[in-house]
Amino acid sequence: MFSFRRFDRSTTLFVGLLTVAFLVATFDVRSHGVGLGETMREGAQVLFAPLQRAATAATRPVVGFIDGLSDIAGLRDENARLQDRVDELESQIQEQQSLQNRLEELEAINDLEPPGQLSAIPAQIFSLGTSEFNHIRWINRGTADGIALNQTVIDEDGLVGSIDFVTESSARVRLITDVRFGVGVRNLETNELGTISGRGDADLQLRMFNAEKPVARGQLLVTDGTRFPAGIAVGTIVASAETAAGFLLETTVSPAIRVSEIEFVKVIVGWSPLDAVGEDDEPQPAPNAPVIGQ
Repeated sequence: MFSFRRFDRSTTLFVGLLTVAFLVATFDVRSHGVGLGETMREGAQVLFAPLQRAATAATRPVVGFIDGLSDIAGLRDENARLQDRVDELESQIQEQQSLQNRLEELEAINDLEPPGQLSAIPAQIFSLGTSEFNHIRWINRGTADGIALNQTVIDEDGLVGSIDFVTESSARVRLITDVRFGVGVRNLETNELGTISGRGDADLQLRMFNAEKPVARGQLLVTDGTRFPAGIAVGTIVASAETAAGFLLETTVSPAIRVSEIEFVKVIVGWSPLDAVGEDDEPQPAPNAPVIGQ
């Protein structure tokens, strides 16, 4: 059943609230200076300002920490990008340096003049031995280019080796460091003769029979003109030595060539050991021959 009492209470409350709202609005409009609404807003600001400051102080470290994590992530990405760029630039510099080194070596080979106005064919190393114990190199020239067995191979530093196998389009060079390689040499300081043999990765071995003068560290040895054209640098003496028991002088020699850096060479053509044979049919040294490799 409908309750008039509940209706009266609701109606009375609604009318009261409406009247209060009307009075507050009227007072706010008519008041001089600051209105009631503004005053209430300022009061609320004063009341809640400490709470707001406390909340800000409490949340600021958290916000700063989150911002810091964001900045660190951004810096890491930027560092990674910069590192990639640095690696790219370093790679480009290395490539340019490699090209520059190759150009300089090629120019040195092109300017290299074999001794005695001999003819020579430029070639490039394209393959190494099958293992580190094989002191051989393959060049991109063969019989079609005039390459033949036992021809002398040189670079801008000195004697590289000789041709010991050849095909139509390629040839194998046995280096002076190979244990099966031997060459007659002359000491430019003493003018005495000896022989050098390869010892793999170790220094070359020098033997001089019946030498009358000692040898000193740093003295240059060149080919004596028997098996190879005279005057090609072979190496420098590593340790001073003198003849033992008046018979044999032995010491070590550092090769003139830089084995690990050989890329361009020249093969001397048109020369034979018979060209160095004198009237008595014995090979003769050439003391005044120009030194190749200095």
